[in-house]
Amino acid sequence: MELGAVLEAMERRGGGEAVEPVLARYNEENRAIFRFDPADEDKRKKLCEGILNILEKDTKTSCQVACLEALRILSRDKKVLVPVTTKRNMQILMRLAKLDTVEDPLERVSEFPVIVEALKCLCNIVFNSAVAQKLSLELNLAAMLCNLLEKCKDQQFADDIKCFDLRLLFLLSLLHTDIRSQLRQELQGVQVLIQALESSLSVRWTEKYKAAEDRDRPPLSLQETDCAIEALKALFNVTLDSWNVHSETESHQFRYMAAILRHCLLTTGPTEDKTEELHSQKGYFVWRCCPHGPYGDTKSSNAINLLSNVPVSCLDVLISPSSQEETDIKYNGMNMGAIQILLDFMEKRIDKGSSYREGLTPVLSLLTECCRTHRNIRKFIKAQVLPPLRDVSNRPEVGTTVRNKLVRLMTHVDLGVKQIAAEFLFVLCKERVDSLLKYTGYGNAAGLLAARGLLAGGRGDHWYSDDEDTDTEEYKSAKPNINLITGHLEEPMPNPMDEMTEEQKEYEAMKLVNMFDKLSRDELIKPMGVRPDGTMAPLEEAVSQYHTNKQDSSDSD
Repeated sequence: MELGAVLEAMERRGGGEAVEPVLARYNEENRAIFRFDPADEDKRKKLCEGILNILEKDTKTSCQVACLEALRILSRDKKVLVPVTTKRNMQILMRLAKLDTVEDPLERVSEFPVIVEALKCLCNIVFNSAVAQKLSLELNLAAMLCNLLEKCKDQQFADDIKCFDLRLLFLLSLLHTDIRSQLRQELQGVQVLIQALESSLSVRWTEKYKAAEDRDRPPLSLQETDCAIEALKALFNVTLDSWNVHSETESHQFRYMAAILRHCLLTTGPTEDKTEELHSQKGYFVWRCCPHGPYGDTKSSNAINLLSNVPVSCLDVLISPSSQEETDIKYNGMNMGAIQILLDFMEKRIDKGSSYREGLTPVLSLLTECCRTHRNIRKFIKAQVLPPLRDVSNRPEVGTTVRNKLVRLMTHVDLGVKQIAAEFLFVLCKERVDSLLKYTGYGNAAGLLAARGLLAGGRGDHWYSDDEDTDTEEYKSAKPNINLITGHLEEPMPNPMDEMTEEQKEYEAMKLVNMFDKLSRDELIKPMGVRPDGTMAPLEEAVSQYHTNKQDSSDSD
């Protein structure tokens, strides 16, 4: 239906309920439209104004729903939002979304479709308009959304309201730093969102920081999963920069949240895709395939990403003493079910072969910090990722084991991916250079060692337990013939110099010297050396420092 015909019908019928069938037809025809004709921009603006004038009056529920659905479709276009983003119009939508009063309970189920549509409109408008974002702070929208969540807590059939309430909180915390701070400091937003997440997952507690595990529990419904995902995304924004816990209350809050996230990792959604979205980054939230319409391409940051915001000292609740019937995945009597899911997720993301920075680095960073701080987690993961070496006939990067896949990432073109993969393996090796080289070879580890100043050997800065690795008999017998650069067993190669005369050897040596000299003079290469502290430096500087240190040592003697 043409916009001109819609506007004509609205003017002819005088607005109100008489335009409901016209708008219903327009909505049906434009439900999946996301690109608009620039020539009709003024008509769309005029239609927005007409719709808001109707919504300001008391009309029947079905007419309000039709008007709001049309406004939601129109609000996908940023250019028509100028007449929409006024204080008056924002208040109209807030009133329809039951955000204008604290006391008014959610009792009339017949009003729920109006509330949901109004929240969807606010999502689109807030995402697409900087003016609306500023008005949201002025109108205290975040506080009203928190109050609406409280109303939804014990209300049956209110899952859709709760879902879009959380989605709007996520957008506000994403797009406006002042609102993010307000949620964290004034509105107790972390606690409100944790309660919403706990309710969506139907968590039952058996003891402090330990939720009941029911192997026969059915998967979450689609609505429960969507509510949990929206709560996770909002929590991620509100808990940014929370590595330092300064009080016992904060520590309890983060441990409580981590325990819920552990339960979340052990929970499945209605489909495999929804389960992955619940556990971590799914990519982009694009509503192109559903009737609500998109408010934009927004990165989702869910359970694994939210765990990255939890102070590492509070991650001990990811493991707990295990009873015999709870799980088969345990280590030293501790339930490792959640850690195993993180490992499986990491390998799945490696196998995916793309979007490593977005999809893989969050879980690798999380596992690295867990291993650095919690001994049982490190030992459990090392037993799976770096088991005792037996067959060293292939290079460390060749093969299908998790170790092979991670070693291949140590030379990835993306610097961030390369660094975090190397750091993870280094921590599993208790930051000991000799242990890392055993599993990766010097060539793969050179980048990490150069960056850490450990090319000359040694170990990192963190302290780990003194338990020693035990080499297998197969590795001990092969060790003398392992190439330290490639990290694998090589058959002895014939020495080409054995059949040369002394004159031929001298000729080849001088030829090599001249080649290096030419490359150096042309500044194509720069001879480098290792300083006494293990870092790289130009060769002259490195040699000079060694002589200086030797002289100082002689003087002190």
